Amino acid sequence: MLRAVPAAEQRSPDDIHSWMRLAACLLLGTVASIGMWAFIVALPQVQADFGVERAEASLPYTAAMIGFALGNVLIGRYVDRFGIAIPVMVAGAALGAGFALSSFSDTIWQFAILQGLVGFGASATFGPLIADISHWFERRRGIAVSTVASGNYLAGVIWPIVIQLLIRNIGWRATFLCAGIFCILTILPLALLLRARAPTGSRTGAAQIKAGSRGFARTSFSPAALQALLAVAGLGCCIAMSMPQVHIVAYCVDLGYGVARGAEMLSLMLAGGIVSRLASGFIADYIGGVRTLLIGSVLQCLSLLLYIPFDGLASLYIVSLIFGLSQGGIVPSYAIIVREYLPAAEAGQRVGIVIMATIVGMAVGGWMSGWLYDLTGSYRAAFLNGIAWNLLNIAVMLLILMRPARAAAAAS
Repeated sequence: MLRAVPAAEQRSPDDIHSWMRLAACLLLGTVASIGMWAFIVALPQVQADFGVERAEASLPYTAAMIGFALGNVLIGRYVDRFGIAIPVMVAGAALGAGFALSSFSDTIWQFAILQGLVGFGASATFGPLIADISHWFERRRGIAVSTVASGNYLAGVIWPIVIQLLIRNIGWRATFLCAGIFCILTILPLALLLRARAPTGSRTGAAQIKAGSRGFARTSFSPAALQALLAVAGLGCCIAMSMPQVHIVAYCVDLGYGVARGAEMLSLMLAGGIVSRLASGFIADYIGGVRTLLIGSVLQCLSLLLYIPFDGLASLYIVSLIFGLSQGGIVPSYAIIVREYLPAAEAGQRVGIVIMATIVGMAVGGWMSGWLYDLTGSYRAAFLNGIAWNLLNIAVMLLILMRPARAAAAAS
């Protein structure tokens, strides 16, 4: 049973301690997200080491994504009950152990299972950490949530460069061993900084809506129905999002521009995504999560459409930047919506479920785009498929935004 927090330890939302916690969360997310990028860089060396085909060599990434998806839900449930510190410490130990043990793998299957452990460990510093920080802010909840979510993209800018240099000098096995040790030595001490419980004065989004402090719209959907709608929306937006993120390098190769140009476009997307996430969080503090997500989804749809007619090298750089600036704020907006419309005490689990849906969307969308390419011989159908799923996301957001609240719910 958790002890009561003495009055002297109680904090207020948006105070200096909240901002210090936000900084620690951003650092944690940036460190732990090495689990999402290390294997992508190491894939060619891993494939050569184990002597397998590209499909088999891709299994560890699939396992890591499955672990990441499950971890967001399972760890989120424990965060709702026990706070974030202990789950992050356990997950950090799992992340470090997964990396370290991976360096001793004898087969690709052993390596894949251990990468699943890596993905599970990394998950604690995404959905669960986002849910936790949402309890520490009221006036600036949007920017706080989007800042923590930016750790994943910031890691995508930093870690591939570091991992590539290490692999070049000491090999992928020694690099993974060093990554495991580094994760344990950094994540566990940082997690200790998050032991304080959320401010007892923090209000739920529903209370803020009732008070009319920002004029957010109410919805008449039940919590279960709204959760299901958000999961469908998350699936749709990320099937669309996966097309450029997963296939931009292959698309550039098909057009004759080479791997290096595609990798540069991917980095440009991620850099734009960081800007988009921070800007979207700022906007959400004024207009709410649903409207912010709707803006991002419409812009993402339009940027996907631009990929079809503009396939010149300079044009692709510009469109990729536009895409990054459009889509970065979409996923964090789901956490803001959960806090606006659903019980605060269930934030960890509910955010985790939506994040899991977005991860499934990325995985399914990446496969679907490849399947459509094999079927048609070009990526045009894949882009159109992404646009169709994006329209589904827009439709769900409009449904949530426009459906009026029941009189009984409004009076409660």
